[in-house]
Amino acid sequence: MDAGTIGVFIPIIALSIPIVAIWTRHQRKMAELQVHTTADATAEKAAQYASKVQALEDRVRVLERIVTEKGYDVATQIEALRDQRRVDDTSGAQLDSSHNRDKEAV
Repeated sequence: MDAGTIGVFIPIIALSIPIVAIWTRHQRKMAELQVHTTADATAEKAAQYASKVQALEDRVRVLERIVTEKGYDVATQIEALRDQRRVDDTSGAQLDSSHNRDKEAV
């Protein structure tokens, strides 16, 4: 290489170093923003899941309370309904039409 070519490359290299530094800094900031955005979205989803879990836990507590407070009574009522159904099925008795309409509506 001659002195003229080296003289042209020195300013080009000198000007490209800050450009590369700026571009590198920009890429780093973009990566940080992406990490923060992902973290925020993950935190929001975690909060939504936590609220859903809390709602389900509350429902289970209510069901547990119903079963434990009236557990024997509920079991007795279920057995009574089963016994009544067996009687209706074995006797061939038809249930009244209003009861059949209610079952069809469900």
